[in-house]
Amino acid sequence: MKRRDFLKAASLTGIASTIKLCDGMDLMAQKVSKSATGCDLVAVMGGEPAVMFRKAIAEFGGMGEFVKKGYKVTIKPNIGWDRTPELAGNTNPELVSEIIKQCLQAGAKEVIVFDHTCDNWIKCYKNSGIEAAVKAAGAKMMPANEESYYREISLARAKILKKAKVHTAILDSDVWINVPVLKNHGGAKMTIALKNHMGIVWDRGFFHRNDLQQCIADICTISKPAVLNVVDAYRVVKSNGPQGRSAADVVTSKALFVSTDIVAVDTAATKFFNQIVTMPLESVKHIKKGEELNLGTMNIDSLKVKKINI
Repeated sequence: MKRRDFLKAASLTGIASTIKLCDGMDLMAQKVSKSATGCDLVAVMGGEPAVMFRKAIAEFGGMGEFVKKGYKVTIKPNIGWDRTPELAGNTNPELVSEIIKQCLQAGAKEVIVFDHTCDNWIKCYKNSGIEAAVKAAGAKMMPANEESYYREISLARAKILKKAKVHTAILDSDVWINVPVLKNHGGAKMTIALKNHMGIVWDRGFFHRNDLQQCIADICTISKPAVLNVVDAYRVVKSNGPQGRSAADVVTSKALFVSTDIVAVDTAATKFFNQIVTMPLESVKHIKKGEELNLGTMNIDSLKVKKINI
C-alpha cells in the first residue's frame, strides 16, 4: 500500500473512528493551535519523527510538565534487536534524539538511555543507530547485560510476577520515559508500551515460563511508572515480529502516539496497527489485563484525544 493511501485509510477508518478530538476542534484549528489543550492522548500522522514529537509534546504543555530542572531522566526505547533503523526492529533513533534534546532543554541534569537487549547488546546499540544518536544529543548509553545492573523490587499489585529485578537506571531516576516501537509480536501478539517493560527486567525468562500476557501487565504495576509513553509508529513491523526479517515486513506509516495512560496508548496504537494487518484488540490480552490492574483505560472514547495531521 502506498503511504498516501495508507494514511488516508488510517485517518478515515482507523484512529479517527475510534477516538474523539479534543474540544471538538477540526483539523485546521488543530494545526494552528499553539497552546496545551489538556489532552490525554495525542496521535500525530504524516511527519518525520522529531517533528511529530515536537507537535505532540506541545499539546501536553511541553516537556517541562514532566521534566524539572536538575532531574535525572531515563529514556527506555526498544533496542532489543541487531537491526538497522530501516528494518524497524527498534525505536527510531531520530525520535530518541529529539526526546533527549527536549529533556535537556527542560533542565535535566542527566539523561540515560538503555535496554536489556535480546541480541548482542553492543551490536544492538550500534546498528540500531541509537547509540550514536544518544551521544550526539548529549545523553549517556548504559549497559544492561549484567545482573549487577538490577535491583529486586516487590510488585504488590501483581497477580503472578510478585517480584522482579529492575534496572537501576529506572529505579534511580527522578522520572523515566517509555519509548517503544509499534510491532507485531509472535508471542504477545503486539509489542508496544506495556510490552516494552520487559526490557527493564533481568529475568525475562520468567515471563515466558509463566503467563506471558499477565506478567507483562504485572511488571507495569511498578511503583515508579513512566511519566510519558511515546509510541514510535514511523515504521511498523507488520509481520515476522518482533525483529522482522526483511524490508518486506515493514510498512512506513509515519505516525506517533503519546499519552500518560499506558493502556490507552496501547489501545490506540493497536487499533492503528489493525489498519495495516488484522489484529483484533481482544487478542492482545495484556492490554485488558493492564486495565484490570487499573493501569489505565481501554475506553479511549472517554478521553480527550488530539489528532494532528502534518
